[in-house]
Formats: sequence, C-alpha cells, structure tokens
Amino acid sequence: MNVLLLGSGGREHAIAYKIAQSKLLDNLFIAPGNGGTNFLGKNTNLDVADFDAISKFINDQNINMLVVGPEIPLAEGITDFLAPIHKELMIIGPSQQGAMLESSKEFSKQFMIKHKIPTAQYKSFSKAILNDGYNFLETLKPPYVLKADGLAAGKGVIIAETLEEAKLSLKEMLEDEKFGKSSERVVVEEFLHGIELSVFVITDGENYLMLPEAKDYKRIGEGDTGLNTGGMGSVSPVPFANHEFMQKVEEKVILPTIKGLQKENIDYTGFIFFGLMNCNGEPYVIEYNCRMGDPETESVFPRIKSDILEIFTAAAKKQLDYTRIEIDTRTVATVMLVSNGYPNSYNKGMEINIENNAGLIFHAGTKIDEKGNLIANGGRVITATAFGNSVSDAFENAYNLADKINFDNKYLRYDLGKDLI
Repeated sequence: MNVLLLGSGGREHAIAYKIAQSKLLDNLFIAPGNGGTNFLGKNTNLDVADFDAISKFINDQNINMLVVGPEIPLAEGITDFLAPIHKELMIIGPSQQGAMLESSKEFSKQFMIKHKIPTAQYKSFSKAILNDGYNFLETLKPPYVLKADGLAAGKGVIIAETLEEAKLSLKEMLEDEKFGKSSERVVVEEFLHGIELSVFVITDGENYLMLPEAKDYKRIGEGDTGLNTGGMGSVSPVPFANHEFMQKVEEKVILPTIKGLQKENIDYTGFIFFGLMNCNGEPYVIEYNCRMGDPETESVFPRIKSDILEIFTAAAKKQLDYTRIEIDTRTVATVMLVSNGYPNSYNKGMEINIENNAGLIFHAGTKIDEKGNLIANGGRVITATAFGNSVSDAFENAYNLADKINFDNKYLRYDLGKDLI
C-alpha cells in the first residue's frame, strides 16, 4: 500500500512512526514532513492547502490511502475535493461539514445542544452585537471563557479572571480582530470547574474504536501559568479516567456524537478528539477537534500495538465493527522541548544535537539544512517520549531523554505529571 500523510508536526511524526511499522505498507510519503519523518518515509514538498498538486501526486505515485494530519486542509474541504476524483482512494479525514465540529465553535455548540451532549451554557456574538456580549458576561460568574469561532492554531481561547478583563478581551477579539477572521464571531461560555482530559476515537461514521485517552499541558509556565501554547507535554493513560468514568464518556458523549453525525447525514471517516472536563465524575465537552491532538498523539500512538493501517483500512471501508485494537497497558509521557520565547517571538535555525540511541523522539518544528544538520524550525521543536510503569516513572524517563537533546535556548516545563501523582 502507498500512503500519503499530510502534515509537518510532532503529531504527524508519531502517526508516521506507526504507519512505518505496518506490514501493509509499501511506500510512505509525508508532505511536507520535518527533520525526523524522512527516516520513516520520504518527505515530499507539497503544500497541504494545494489540493490540485496533492491530487496530481496521488495519481503520479499511485497513492492508495491519504491520512490528513492537520485541521486546516480538512476545514477547507480536502476530502470533498479529492473523493469524487479518486474514487478508490481511502481517505482518513472527515468531510468539510464534519470538520465544522472543530472549524466552527458555534456549530459544534449547537450540535452538542441539539444532541443532548453535556457542555457548558453559552451564547455567541459578532461585532454588531458587542453590547449583548457584555450583558451576557454580566450573567456569568468568573472566570469567563471566550473562544474564537474559527480555527486559531489552538490559541483562540481566553480565560478571563475578572468581568473587566472579559469585556476587554471580547472587544479585542471582535472589534480589534485579535485572531483575525477566526474571531469574527466569539463564543462566550460558562467556566467548567474540574480537570481536563482528551479522549479520541477513530470512526467510519457508523462505528468507532476507542483510542487511548491522554492529558496534555497547555500553558507555557510551570504550575499551569502563562500563555496558552499548542501543548507542552502529555501523558497516557490518565489515572482518573477509570472504567466508570469512561463508560459515562461513551454513553453520554461518544455515542450521541456518532448518532448525531448519522442523523444529520454528515460524512465522517477519521478521528474525533473530544476535549473533556471531568466535573465531579461527570464528563462535559469543552470542544471537538476533527483530527488527533498534538502533543497527545505522541503519547497515544506509541501505546497502540495493532497494525494502524489495518485500522485505517477498516475505517475507510466502514468495517470498524469487525475490528479490534490492542493497547499497551504501560504509561507513556511526552515532554515538549520549545524555543525560549515561544509562544511569542522566538529564534529558529539553532542546531540540534541528540545523543546516539537516545530513545523515542518525535520531531515537531525541525528541518535538515543544506549542510545536512538538524536545526530548529518552529516554536515547539522536538519531543522526548518514554514508557514507564506509572506517571512518575514515565515522566522521569522522558526527562532523562530530554537531557540528551540539546539546542540553544531550549526550554521545557519540569512539573509535568505532578498534578496526577
């Protein structure tokens, strides 16, 4: 089987790592890939938004399966574009309408309410009704949650501690276009008190397989302080996500979501990421994503023991009800190494040195320069991922691995997992 994987981050490196292990694989192409993915397949200089070029590449290389890593091509309708042209192509990624679960916060909230999926109360506002937004904020208790309606690279959520701060943030998002077109509409919702986790399924639109759950760490500073990032680390499994809680997640969240997609005739083959809050043992949906999370994938995919291409093929052929998945019971922890200054301004181009046989490393923002050196090419640079027999054991191993990866201005959080121990 010839597979084309779209994307360039740590998520895509982790997916490529599993695809490369498949006995069904002939050739793996990663577009555009990063400094680590080229060791698992062939990096290909394709723009994930250039659907015509991707279509031509699929023809030229006899691609049998397309796996879409990031959200933007899904939100822009890559599945809808390619499916009528390449009728035999297996595509792991939902339709544009399905991707609206992530690409429009308002759509996803309406979907949850309609299908009785537990979530926070909310209202959405545009610039024209900014004063109505101020009035709604006054009905809520602090802290206040404001979400850009569109995609904002995981950074479009603001949690304001005071009413004044919330009103200012709402004005900045709507009138000052803080997140550009993504915040032309803003969802304001009540704050849910609890602890977050991420739950993942792969679905064929009718059936689904549960993947390992994970917990990620979004803030840049230790003690969950500072600005939101794309993610500073993750761990799987999550100790508080016991059998009883996960049963509630399936019954109250996952099943109603799958049935809701069917009722609304939404074509969906691919991943659904449920961003959940555990509120006193009850699951509430904070958000949906239409793809795997990053850096959660770097902790989730190493735990999958089954052949991932067998699972992807079953999803594409709507045969997941005949498929099983085997999961490693050990804990996997991931520590993200970033360039100092991220998520604000940061340097690129620093050479990265990794000790030989260091361990399980997933590249995020890296590339190979003209001299053949591995260099930093993004804010989130590279991950250290490790197995362990517990949360503390896995993170200890991950931090030991992180010490073997060096570049100028390296920064990482040293408190990951302590909230779970």
